[in-house]
Amino acid sequence: MTLEEAADALNVITGLAADASLLSAFESGRRRTGKRNRAGLCELYRERSEVLFAHQDGAVTSVLERSGTAQVVKLLTRWTDLIEAMIEVASGAREQLVVTGSRSREGAYLAAIEAAVAEHADLVHYRVLYGPPRHRALTDHLVRLLELRDPAARRNGGKTLRIGMVEQSEALERFFVASETAAVAPLPSFHGAEGFDCGVLLGREAAVGLVHHGREACASARPVETIEAVRALSVRHI
Repeated sequence: MTLEEAADALNVITGLAADASLLSAFESGRRRTGKRNRAGLCELYRERSEVLFAHQDGAVTSVLERSGTAQVVKLLTRWTDLIEAMIEVASGAREQLVVTGSRSREGAYLAAIEAAVAEHADLVHYRVLYGPPRHRALTDHLVRLLELRDPAARRNGGKTLRIGMVEQSEALERFFVASETAAVAPLPSFHGAEGFDCGVLLGREAAVGLVHHGREACASARPVETIEAVRALSVRHI
C-alpha cells in the first residue's frame, strides 16, 4: 500500500483522520502513535504492537521530545499579548487552521479566523467545540463561517470546513489555535482565579502535532455543520 492507501484504510478502522504525512511520522519515529491509531494499525497490518512500534517504544525519541522546551517560542503573560499571538497564528495559516474550545468571544480573534477562511480557498479549517458555546459571540462566529463556506463542498478532493462538538462527558475541554507553522495554547491566569489570559507560543513541530490532535478530535466529534444546527445549540451566556 502507499501511505495514502494505508491512511484511508486506517481511518476506516479507527474513524479518525490520519493522512499520509502522519503515517510517515509514525514510521520514522517523529511522532508517537496514540492508543486508537496503534490498535488500528495492528489490525490493519495483522501484527503485534511490540513488533510494529519497537522503534517508538525503545530508545528512539521524536523530534518534538528531543527539542523539548525549545518548542516554547515565547511565554505570553498578558492578555493583549495572548490575543495578538492568537490572531497572528490565524492570520498566518495557509494550509491548516485548527481551533479548539467553546469559550472564544474576542472579536478581533474571531474576525481573523473568518478572514483567513474567506481569503484562502485552500485553507482547511477545523473547529472543535467541547460542549456548546459559552457565549453568543462564538455562535455568531460559527454561523458566519458556515455562510463563508459550505462544509459539504469539496476542494482538492476534501472538505475545507469541519465543525464538530465533543460532548463534555467524553473529554476535558482543551484550548489552542494551531496552523502548519505555529500554535498558541492559552493557560490559566497567572494573575488570579478567573479566566485564561496567559499562554505559550509554540514552534512548528509542536504546531504540527496540535494540528493532528485537532483533526483527530474533530473526526470523532459530532458534526455541527449547518446554520440550523449551530443555532440550536444552547448558549450559557448571551
